[in-house]
Amino acid sequence: MKRKYEAMIILDTRGKESSVEELVSGISREMEQAGLTLEQIDQKGKHTFPYNPRHLDAGYYVNVQFEAEPAAVSDIQARLKLNDSIYQQYYQRR
Repeated sequence: MKRKYEAMIILDTRGKESSVEELVSGISREMEQAGLTLEQIDQKGKHTFPYNPRHLDAGYYVNVQFEAEPAAVSDIQARLKLNDSIYQQYYQRR
């Protein structure tokens, strides 16, 4: 049974030659390949962190709303953990 989810993905764009749009489209392609049905992608922009975790001053926030099986969410979370452009990722059911 498919459920609706929301993901907040924070990108680390330090030293990346590709643009933010290319990073977001690559992540969305990877999510669709994992069996997720993307409904909406909102690029929230770059925000400065209140403190410097792991020597990072700011991150680019992307909010993704999608529909998927519960097993697919844990699968995509594990797959995106290997992506070095992703700093943090959070998932919740809507």
